[in-house]
Amino acid sequence: MDDHGLELRTTITGEGMLRLTLDRVPLKQPGEGELLVRIEAAPINPSDLGLMFGPADMDSLARDGEALTARIPDRAMGAMRARIDQPLPIGNEGAGTVIAAGPDRQDMIGRRVAMLGGAMFATHRLIAARDVLPLPDGASAEEGAALYVNPLTALGFVETMRAEGHKAIVHAPAASNLGQMLVRICKADGIGLVNIVRKPEQAAMLRDLGATHVVDSSQDSFREDLTRAIEETGATISFDAIGGGEMTSTILNAMEAVAQKNMDGYDRYGSQVLKQAYIYGALDLSPTVLRRGFGFAWNIGGWLLFNALQKLDPEVRARMRQRVADEMTTTFASHFTARITLQDALDPDTARAFNAKATGAKYLLTP
Repeated sequence: MDDHGLELRTTITGEGMLRLTLDRVPLKQPGEGELLVRIEAAPINPSDLGLMFGPADMDSLARDGEALTARIPDRAMGAMRARIDQPLPIGNEGAGTVIAAGPDRQDMIGRRVAMLGGAMFATHRLIAARDVLPLPDGASAEEGAALYVNPLTALGFVETMRAEGHKAIVHAPAASNLGQMLVRICKADGIGLVNIVRKPEQAAMLRDLGATHVVDSSQDSFREDLTRAIEETGATISFDAIGGGEMTSTILNAMEAVAQKNMDGYDRYGSQVLKQAYIYGALDLSPTVLRRGFGFAWNIGGWLLFNALQKLDPEVRARMRQRVADEMTTTFASHFTARITLQDALDPDTARAFNAKATGAKYLLTP
């Protein structure tokens, strides 16, 4: 077995530079309850990009020897104080083959597993056996690489909806791998879902998957279409990965318009129907704008997978994980538009491409 591996790390220096490097790291022998996994596939998720590049000016990307560098704007350095000069590993999830194991888990050697736990943009990962999901015989690393973040997020939306007493969901943007999973889940479970997309071809793709309510924000009739879809589904909870701009505001106003149609009379404070909006991403880094036409019965909050999972009963989390395992090649199948190596990630043009966060464009690292 090799005594060293490679690990992609991100560092912000005190001089305001971001450095992305591929570092040699020693490989430790697994102890009790541990596995050493050779990583074979790891998806690049938006949450990974937030750590990888932070607030860097992507137009300034350049090679500096073996490193990829970019400038951090002066106004953003204050928020980066806690991570200055710390080389941080990247990558929330991945899949690979167990090549060594602690004395109590020798049965796992040779098994292909999916993993969650950070530091997955690497050639190897030492990980607790409890944090892996053994894949079925014959499953590829690519099939298992993205079995945590998107699948559990989609299921987490549904569990949050149920726990908070709502009956239908609005999701934006909905054409992503995660959005497609949510379409399949809601169709199978009989849950109303309003899908907001940004292009006609995305709308057609979701309808081909079986989505009933798809609205296109590029159309002049978007607000009317959205209000009609919310009325037909009864959706009062939304999940928005865009973050910046007015999408969350537009959704809340459409929900309020539907609620007011069912009021007996005028109320200057608006309807009493609670409208819950969650922002779970930052595809748009501009300010979140609220145009207040949605009364006073509303909440806006952030939704983070790991926090949401902690609020669920262990039995619910176990049921979610089992469903992901059972439906990995159907409901929770991911589709990748490009595959790159760890070395490719240090190329400025490649980095700009996978950092563009284009809906439906998913990159897979294959170390």
